[in-house]
Amino acid sequence: MSERNGGDVVVETLEALGAHTVFGIPGQHALGLFDALRRSDLRYVGSRTEVNAAFAADGHARITGSVTPLLVSTGPGALQTLAGLQESAAASAPVLGISSQIPSAGLGGVRGGYLHELTDQLASFRDVVKHARVVRHASQIPSALTEAWEIALTAPFGPVWVEIPQDVLLGPASVPPVTSVSWSVRELHPRPELVAEAVRLLDGASRPVILAGGGALRASDELLELAEKLRAPVVTTFGGKGNFPWEHPLSAQSWLEDWHTTEFLACADVLLVVGSGLGELSSNYRTFRPTGQVVQIEADLGKLEANYPALGIHADARHALRALTSGVTARPADGVAEARVRELLDRVQARLADQELDLEWQVLSALRSAVPDGTPTCWDMTILGYWAWSAWDPRGGAQFSAQGAGGLGYGFPAALGVAAAVDGPVLAVSGDGGAMYGISELAVAAQHGSRVVWLIVDDGGYGILREYMTDAFGQATATELARPDFVALAEAFGVPATRSTPESLREDLVKAFAGDGPHVVVLPAVLRMFAPTHLEFQ
Repeated sequence: MSERNGGDVVVETLEALGAHTVFGIPGQHALGLFDALRRSDLRYVGSRTEVNAAFAADGHARITGSVTPLLVSTGPGALQTLAGLQESAAASAPVLGISSQIPSAGLGGVRGGYLHELTDQLASFRDVVKHARVVRHASQIPSALTEAWEIALTAPFGPVWVEIPQDVLLGPASVPPVTSVSWSVRELHPRPELVAEAVRLLDGASRPVILAGGGALRASDELLELAEKLRAPVVTTFGGKGNFPWEHPLSAQSWLEDWHTTEFLACADVLLVVGSGLGELSSNYRTFRPTGQVVQIEADLGKLEANYPALGIHADARHALRALTSGVTARPADGVAEARVRELLDRVQARLADQELDLEWQVLSALRSAVPDGTPTCWDMTILGYWAWSAWDPRGGAQFSAQGAGGLGYGFPAALGVAAAVDGPVLAVSGDGGAMYGISELAVAAQHGSRVVWLIVDDGGYGILREYMTDAFGQATATELARPDFVALAEAFGVPATRSTPESLREDLVKAFAGDGPHVVVLPAVLRMFAPTHLEFQ
């Protein structure tokens, strides 16, 4: 086609908005959009399934902190992105989903029998994403995409969705080439009277503690400054890993599923919760019972005081922390808070030491020793990933997992999305069950030469479900899996692979990270979770 069409307007607008890389999979209704990519400077990274494309876009959006476009086709293609978009919503990842639609004449529930037809495709996305819209004409595309871009980047960040009918994508463009787009996000500042009250409470506290969640990831500098000024210990939620230095003397780390940490938080006379809704995991399965005043800073209005009464401050964490830091009185570094942190961590380690977890610590130690500092890591829903929520020291590298929505298959495709944005290696960790969700993405890794080291812990099934069912019912059902020879399978894709052991894991990973492309390391091992503590309170 020689003349510009609606697809060109889409890619022109994305470039004007600042996009550089897009993810997705083409489909018949979206061909006008994908053909337009050929005439643009956008980099396209194609996945092998739409859910993996959504996970890849999620990883890319998290590591860049900016909007990542996800391009898919109508019906089955669009619907397969829902699991990934749910994770993006839970983790506040700004993914911009752009889907084709059936021809305009079929919209509105006409039931014309079009290919991929749904009565109301948009309805499937409204309760998952922050914003959803159908575009009816090419002239609407720049404004619709700009609106979605701004919403995705307005705190709390999150995924958005725009649908464009096939005939609009293929039809002649009714607007001149898009050369520039003006956009801005609404800054969410705290109300002054709430800041003043929070400052009063914090200044009057003798045992202040900070619980920092995923909403504080973009405010790590502000968090550190406030914690040091208050001499307040910082506990990090699983979704907030990396927002506070792991080995800092005030770091109480992330042992949220240990009752010692739960009690430590509960005994604070003022607990400042930043960017967390205090949900199931952060509250140690609802066993958290605060005895002091809770102050909650949260950009998602629906999460404010959703689980516990608090002085609720609806604000972006960066702005709220800056305001608090400028208002509170600096305290002397007398070592008291640091001693309380050391005592807490000693108690946690003493409880774990009684559980015969030598293999698990050996694997974690080998992994941490082999992974270069600053390396981003992406963890699937697997036992080693659950350990990492509490025990992994990010050492300057972003730590992403699917714990927000809890879906299997996140680790490897998300790592491919991260790898498309960073200059250096990325670690992905999966179990054998979760690995099968993303095994087709080995073709993507090979095609793009992605520097992802994929560790697959092969325990012959859904290991954590095996533990849960055995504990609850005395035996497990539907957890044992036939699986391939992962080493041979990776090599069939042209990806180097190594079969490892706990003893050789460190050396095998070091060699894998030394490469300039993808590498699979398979560790046959049955790992156990540390004993939970929340059951003691039920």
